[in-house]
Parts: sequence; structure tokens; C-alpha cells
Amino acid sequence: MALHSLPRRAPQMGVRWTRRFSTSPRNASYADTLPNLKIGAHTRVLFQGFTGRQATANVKESLEWGTKIVGGVKPGVEGEHLGLPVFPSVKVAQERAKPDASAIYVPGNQTAQAIEEAIEAEIPLVVAVAEHVPIHDILRVHSMLQTQSKTRLVGANCPGIISAIGKCRIGFQPLPCFAPGNVGIIAKSGTLSYETVASTTRAGLGQSLCISMGGDVLAGTNFVDALKIFEHDSDTQGIILVGEIGGTAELDAAEWIRDYRQRSADPKPIMALVGGLEAPAGRIMGHAGAWAAPGEPDAQTKYQALERAGAVMVNHPEKFGEGMKTLLGNRASRPGTNSISNGGSQRRGFHTSRRVTPVSRPLAQQKRDLYIKQFQAFDILKQKSISINEAASSFDGSISISVDRTALSPCIVASPGNKVDPAQSRRFPFSYTLANFENSSIIPEVASHLGLPPSAQSKLAGLVQALWELFKEKEAFVLETRIGSFTDGSLEVRGARFGFDDAAYRSSGRQEDIHSLRNKADEMPEEVEAEKDGIVYVKYGPPTHIISIVLTVIDYKAKAASAHWVCIFYIQFRSPDSQPLTLSIVNGAGLAMNTVDALTIHGGHCANFLDTGGKATSETVKSSFRIICSDKRVKTIFVNIFGGLTRCDMIAEGIIMAFRDLDMKVPVVVRLRGTNEELGQKMIAESGLPLHAFDSFEGAAKKTICLTRSS
Repeated sequence: MALHSLPRRAPQMGVRWTRRFSTSPRNASYADTLPNLKIGAHTRVLFQGFTGRQATANVKESLEWGTKIVGGVKPGVEGEHLGLPVFPSVKVAQERAKPDASAIYVPGNQTAQAIEEAIEAEIPLVVAVAEHVPIHDILRVHSMLQTQSKTRLVGANCPGIISAIGKCRIGFQPLPCFAPGNVGIIAKSGTLSYETVASTTRAGLGQSLCISMGGDVLAGTNFVDALKIFEHDSDTQGIILVGEIGGTAELDAAEWIRDYRQRSADPKPIMALVGGLEAPAGRIMGHAGAWAAPGEPDAQTKYQALERAGAVMVNHPEKFGEGMKTLLGNRASRPGTNSISNGGSQRRGFHTSRRVTPVSRPLAQQKRDLYIKQFQAFDILKQKSISINEAASSFDGSISISVDRTALSPCIVASPGNKVDPAQSRRFPFSYTLANFENSSIIPEVASHLGLPPSAQSKLAGLVQALWELFKEKEAFVLETRIGSFTDGSLEVRGARFGFDDAAYRSSGRQEDIHSLRNKADEMPEEVEAEKDGIVYVKYGPPTHIISIVLTVIDYKAKAASAHWVCIFYIQFRSPDSQPLTLSIVNGAGLAMNTVDALTIHGGHCANFLDTGGKATSETVKSSFRIICSDKRVKTIFVNIFGGLTRCDMIAEGIIMAFRDLDMKVPVVVRLRGTNEELGQKMIAESGLPLHAFDSFEGAAKKTICLTRSS
């Protein structure tokens, strides 16, 4: 592929607003860095955080696989590690080793600084894998990225990027799943991408290039960026996109796919999945960015947009392999024709059951962020000398400061009227470096949209300035106010809802005064108790039948690194002789969301959620099972595991030990896929315990439902 032939990045399609600030000089655009994603055998990789435990283990695996690693950085230190040079800074590493890419292996609170150092050294590609990077740190990073044309970012909060053909891994993807081939994959979810990779490998297709968009609110590389790479990559014959709830990236991708299929005589087949079809409104579903803000589309809207654009949709990633094999076979047998252009029935052919329409639910509190009470928000505004009317019940509009996921910047969100209408809301992005709104051209446009007279513009600028200062000072992710206006141009705040970034406090120890406003006495006791063990537990109303789902990726090989991820769910089913129960779904990251979606197609509904987080230990897992067993409603436990970074036999051993230690009586269905899956399944089958082993999701789901309904 000729990299110089790649087109410059066009403005994102489907965007409902206009950029209001210049992001770069005329000849220096972040879009110019798009070709840097095309990694391969030639790519020289540098590691930041080189000598740490996780980086050391990753370097050893990647070197053995064939990745060309040229050394790493440890600030202020020179020497050698794993037979490779250690550099005192990224700048020195760039001068001496000439790396093409840098893998950042530092904690979330240090990630932004590491990215900034790589940008300043003009490293062509930077891959940030860390979770819990404070959102304001990433906003600052994007304000830098948008003013340069040398460095491309992948992440943060992602497994990275990998070329199966070129044997180049920059990230922590499970290598046994990958095989050289012709399918390009772009995914928000790491675990769903591993399932997708394994499915295409089992089908004999393999992969060309796999790019992770990541699960954060602001992604350095998005779906459209990856689709442009795949379009012009001769190694990529089929494309798979894995999305989820949160933001508009899937809608942008749908617009791109529609345009691509119209302008291409023989477009490459595209398949897709969207996780979170059953996610409740307003909840953060594991990933920091996996939630839909007011006015953003839900997962069902994204699914329908992609389907209308011509993507072949599936409900579970294990269907990607055989589905893509069929599409590529059709394309090969009919060269020059569009094998799925009129495929209405074909697009539904990879589903196994009915589609379920989600039920709307009221907005619930975000567990990964702190929403303070209105009177507390009013107290903060009073400190900024903002006029407050706590007794007012009518509103003339709303003004908010939030994050624009497409512009990768902060934005003003304005909505006229007494009720917030997403259709009437408008976003006005602005630069993170903007200091003052007094003379900003945005204010007259915001006032006009709200229907405020020119005399109110000065007061509006003051309110927006105060909100912007609070947004930065206190590291908020949304500051929403409901306002009232008067004929003399004065404004007052009559309602407020403020949300603050949890990562800023938990990973960086900042904003303690804000987060001390949390009152645990107002929360459910079981949830607070679970939190002591690092577990997020959400309990809902009592269903008739319940299935608990455990989704686990536990790295027993690197126990010291605490590379564990566990999510446990309760899935509620209607009883055979009752009406369907109210849909109430709360789940974790991509694999978890998709599991709930797929089980719902078989007739289930989720009622509870338990997530042990990204650094769970064996004790955390045991505490999780203990919580499950304390709920007498649980009739069956469904364990859905993809052993990517670990071995399925090790996972099976952990499940068996937990089962015996807790003296569990309920039947357990275990679906194992991944490394050593046959051995893990055999261990489960021969354990003598009421455990049922499967490799197919379909079979495991049906068995789970059967056991639940017969109990």
C-alpha cells in the first residue's frame, strides 16, 4: 500500500455541530498522521515505562513473536534491560534509536505526561493502554495533538494495535488468538476484539491489522480513521467494526460506510456489532466512555444506522468468522458486484432469534463518576457570585459545559425552553486552552440559539465563564444548569446537575474536597459494602428467576501484576407461566454488555450487576461469588470466559476452587474459549461438581435458560 495515497481526513460525517476554533496551522493537521497506523515488520517500537513488571512481560512476549523493539525509557536512567538499551528520555531515544512507535506502559495518572513527552519528541505513533486516565489530562493531550502533524495517538484505555501479518504488537493483545490473514478489525472493547479475532482465526481467515479505539470518552483514533486505513490496504479484504454504547463514533462510521459503498464498484464487505443494546440510560457500563449523554444515540440507534448503511450485523462475536467467510466467498465468486447491497434478508441472516426493543428507564447515577446534590452545586456557584433562585420551578433554557467526543474538546451545550429537548440542543465546541469568553464569538451564537436578547449576552458570558472555570478547576465532565432570564438582560440559575471525574480522584488523588461531598448513607448498603473489596455492585428489584453471569479474564500467569478482570451479573428470566418481567439491565465492559444483549435474545433480562474491576485478586473473586450466593433468588450461574491473556485451564482451576471453597449448591454453566480451551473444558467436565462446560455461546446460553426454568 502506498501510504502517500491515503486521502486527508475529511470532516466527520453525521456531526451536528461546527468546530469553532482553529485546530492547527494550514499545513499541519492531525489528519496527516493517519498513515502512521499502518504498522508492520518495519516498525521500530519504543517502550515508555520499560522496566516495569507489565512492560517487561509484554516486551518478552512481543520480541519472541517478532516485534522489532529498539529499547525503552526510564526517566533519568541509562543502561540496559532485557538486552535492549534504556534511555533517560523519549527525546534521547528518538535521537539514538529512531523509533516509529512508542508503547506507553505507565499508570493512568502518569499517562498524559508520557504522551506529551512522546508528542514533543515527534514519535510517529503513540499507543496508550492505561485505564483510568483523568479526562482533563486527555483533554489537554488532544489540545496538543490538534496543533501538530507528526504524532498519532491510539487509546487510551485500549489493548493497542497489532499487525498479524507483520508480527508487530504494540499493546497487550493475546497473541495465541492471532493469525496472519485478510480481515481488518477496529473495536472499542478489548475483550470483544479478542473474541472477534479468535472467531476469524477459527474460520481460517486470520487478520491483517487490528486497531483498538478504546473505551475512553476521548479516543485518539476512531472508527472512521481505521476504516480509511482498511479501505486502501491491499492486505485487508474484509472489515469488522465492534462498537458499543457511548458517543457518536458508530454513527460517523455508518455515514462513512454509506458513502464508501456508493462510490466503490466492489466495496469490501463490512460486518459490525454494537454492545449495550440492553443498557439502561445514563449508566456507565464498565468503560469510562460507555455511557450515552443526553442527546447522544443509544446502542439500538447505532445498530440500526450501521445496518442501514450496509454493514452486516451480528449479535455475538463468535459469528464474525463464518459470516465474513461467507461474504468474502460471495464477493470472490461475483467480482465487481456488491454482494450485500440488497441484502436485507442477508443482514438478518446471522441472527438466531428475535430482536428485542429496549425499554426506556429513568436516568440513574453514574457509578464511575460523582454527581453531587443540587444544593451542593448551588453552593459552588454562589462562590463564583452567580445569581441563584432555589425556589423557581420554571426555566427558560439550559446551559452546560461538557465534553464533545467528536471535536475532542470541551463544549457548551445550549437548549432553549422549559424542558431539555435533545432535538433542540446544540453543541458549541471550543479549545481547551481558551481563557476568556468575554469577547468570544461563541456567546452571541449561544444567546441567539437560546432566544436571549442582546442585552443578556454579557450576563451569559459571565455564567459560561464561571462554569468553564469550575469545569477546569474541579475536573468536571459535565456542569449542567437550568436558567431563567429577565427583560433587563439579567440571568439566574434555577437548577443544576454537576458531575465530576472519578479518575481524577481515584488514580491521581486530586479534587479530594469535591469527592468528600459523597454521602454513602444515601446509597444502598450492599453496594457500599462491596466497594470495600474493590467491587462495584448494583442491585435491582426482585425477579422471578435469576441467572448470574460471570465474565472473567484473569491472568494467573502474571499474578504479581494483578492483571485480572471480572464482571458478574444477574440475568432475570420470566417464569413460564408469568408475564415478561420489567427489563432492567446493568452490565460492565464490552464482552459483558454483549453477553447480556445476546442472552436477552434468548428471553432473559438483567437485574443486577457486580464488577470486580481491573485489578481483582483471587480474594476479590471469592468475595464476588459470596455476594452472588447470598442472594437466594439465584437459580443458575452462567460463566462466560474468553481466555485471551491467560489460559483456560488456569481459569477453570480458579472456578473449581472458588466453587468448592464457598460450598456452592446452584448449577453453573461455563463457556470457555481461548488458550487451552479444550483442557479447561475437560477439567470442568471431570470436576465432579455441578458444572456444565461449553465452547459455544449459543449452547451455553440455551443450557443456562433450561436449568433456570426447570429449577
